[in-house]
Amino acid sequence: MWLRTCLLSILLVVAAPLMADTVWLNNGDRMSGEIILLDGGKLALKTKYAGQVLINWSDIETLSSEQPLLVRRQGLDSKHSERLAASGKGMVRITDGATETVPLANITRLVPARELLKDFSWEGNLDAKLNLERKDDNSDEFRIKGDTRIEKGRWRQVMNGEYERETTNDRLTDDNWHLEYDIDRFFNEHWFWRLGGEQQVDHLEFVEKQQIIGTGPGYRFWDDSLGRFDLIGQVNEVKFDYPGGDLSFRTFSLGWDYKRLLWGTRLELYTNAEIQFPEISEIDYVIDSEFGLRYRLNSWARVSILYELDRIEAQGANNSDENFLIGVGVGW
Repeated sequence: MWLRTCLLSILLVVAAPLMADTVWLNNGDRMSGEIILLDGGKLALKTKYAGQVLINWSDIETLSSEQPLLVRRQGLDSKHSERLAASGKGMVRITDGATETVPLANITRLVPARELLKDFSWEGNLDAKLNLERKDDNSDEFRIKGDTRIEKGRWRQVMNGEYERETTNDRLTDDNWHLEYDIDRFFNEHWFWRLGGEQQVDHLEFVEKQQIIGTGPGYRFWDDSLGRFDLIGQVNEVKFDYPGGDLSFRTFSLGWDYKRLLWGTRLELYTNAEIQFPEISEIDYVIDSEFGLRYRLNSWARVSILYELDRIEAQGANNSDENFLIGVGVGW
């Protein structure tokens, strides 16, 4: 029993390196790790000794991988591979039932295959901005935004929130927070149903509290290592609380959530927005949108640039609110 246990342990230790993806470079070097993705001529390889590194696709002689990958070739549709095996210079063998040797120059994208609706995934971001101005007025602004999503099986939970506080000449001029929680139930790889709610509290505005509860269908176009794109339609019940009363009404909304990794995952482009159509004759629509770009300094730290546009289109009066957020953050 003891001998069998030792032999099993030795086999596991010896086999572990064999399971790693391996990249051979044109200069004779060899690197081992985990292929994150190939996009835009950059191969992102996660290593134990140097973290995530970017390798020019043109600098690679050949490579091998035991993990299933989605391979896109020039002029051909994407296909799933069971494994990649090293071949001659500038070539790789793709096995997917049959084996085919193809030039590396013909491969434009590699994405690790993901079993949709089965894998557990957790991701999130936290960005902060601190702005201190000492000109005609002393202005201090602090803002923090965060979002996270947890997906397991056919269920997905999405949470986001922010807090903002600003003072001018020691007088409080802005103090508000916002929280939102949504839960999605997938019927297949694309269609899902969403139920969610959000609350916003502003201690200095006329409308002190805003509450929204909504539900409706959604469609996921894709969700992989390169990014995602969701489109959601909802029916919402909205309630405004203000001094001396409250106001309740219904809205119909259409929203989207888009993320795309660029330059070997170094850059992240993202946008999410929601357009509301209230059952109020005086208001045509309300847009709440944001567009951002994050630059990843390493596996967890990043610099972010965010543009926000909130707009109310009403009969006889329009109102737009634009904000820019430049700050630092963490991601996982």
